[in-house]
Amino acid sequence: MSANPLRHAMAPMGGRDPHERHRAATPLELFFDLTFVIAFGVAGSQFAHEIAEVHLGAGLLGFSFAMFAVIWAWINFTWFASAYDTDDWIFRVVTMIQIVGVLILTMGIEPMFHSLVEGEHVDNQVIVGGYVVMRVALIFQWLRAARQDPARRQTCLRYARYLALVQLGWIAVLVIQADVLTTFLMTAPLILLEMATPYVAERRATTPWHAHHIAERYGLLAIIALGECLVGAIETLRAIVASHGWSVDAALVGFGGTALAFAMWWIYFMLPAGRALHIRRRQSYLFGYGHIPIFAAIAATGAGLHVAAYYIDHEAHISAAMAVASIAVPVALFKGSLTWLYSVMVGADRTIIIVAACVLAALAGSVGLAAAGASVPVCLLVMVLALGVSIVVDERRGSERLQRALEQLESGATSPQR
Repeated sequence: MSANPLRHAMAPMGGRDPHERHRAATPLELFFDLTFVIAFGVAGSQFAHEIAEVHLGAGLLGFSFAMFAVIWAWINFTWFASAYDTDDWIFRVVTMIQIVGVLILTMGIEPMFHSLVEGEHVDNQVIVGGYVVMRVALIFQWLRAARQDPARRQTCLRYARYLALVQLGWIAVLVIQADVLTTFLMTAPLILLEMATPYVAERRATTPWHAHHIAERYGLLAIIALGECLVGAIETLRAIVASHGWSVDAALVGFGGTALAFAMWWIYFMLPAGRALHIRRRQSYLFGYGHIPIFAAIAATGAGLHVAAYYIDHEAHISAAMAVASIAVPVALFKGSLTWLYSVMVGADRTIIIVAACVLAALAGSVGLAAAGASVPVCLLVMVLALGVSIVVDERRGSERLQRALEQLESGATSPQR
């Protein structure tokens, strides 16, 4: 960090203290996250539109690719910043370039979805181009860290080297116009290589990331993704009011959509992630990678609420069961992934797993109710009730077990290393 906090002169990138007290997200990190609000919103809106038009395969493929590009780029920036954020003018300018990359990527989401529906070739030039811009900026950051942190020079160089090689593959994907199958065959190995890079790069010396800072950053992105759920709830409410005026259904949807987002927020923050990650630093890869389906599921839930709005507005060519499933499935993925992450970080708990299974059964039941003729607002309330019951059980019976589990982990921890 700069010696003068009021100036942002160039500072050596020697690595932050991984045990720094009161480490918190910086204003630059918060500003960086705002660009992902736009990306989540555009991807969710396009996904909802394709579901409403019964283009489920194309919509799911496009949403999955967009979510990987957005979330993976965010994850890489976050872990690097946790270890090497100097907040000097160079770091700020390079971060601005990454922000530009996010915005370029976002502009390419809609054309990509349209091309997947048409099926002739995948229009991924803009979205891949934006992704490469972000990655090239990160390569520069790693090269700078390699020069200024001699103790971890080889680790930083491995990051830069492997990222550069993978970007050559992405540039080839950008240049070659191909159909869906060929594009998938080209991108799948590149995604695997991207995700393998951190593990391979840090196999000998690790970067000095801060556990509580990482947990806070992940929590902030979860809140940003939950904002898309609130937008979806408002869209559904607006659709009912526009079509039928204020009614009991309108009130139920307004309450249900808001309560669903609130319940997901409550469940996510049930796990003291910072404390657990600090104790179990070796689980950092599972913690980081395990959040990809969690973030995607939250964004997809917002898209599902948009689908419900389309259905209520009579603009969707799907059944009520399909409309409800577009909400229930991502909520199920969210609950299942979070339960798995909870088990990884603090150990498996039979009660938590049983409650999660009951929630999944209730979510499936809400789809069955819709198929049997129940209204979308009623099915939405069933989902909220299921999540609400799980929160009550966790609060009444899970907190003491969680505390004991954390204390046992702390007493058994022998090394702070990853």
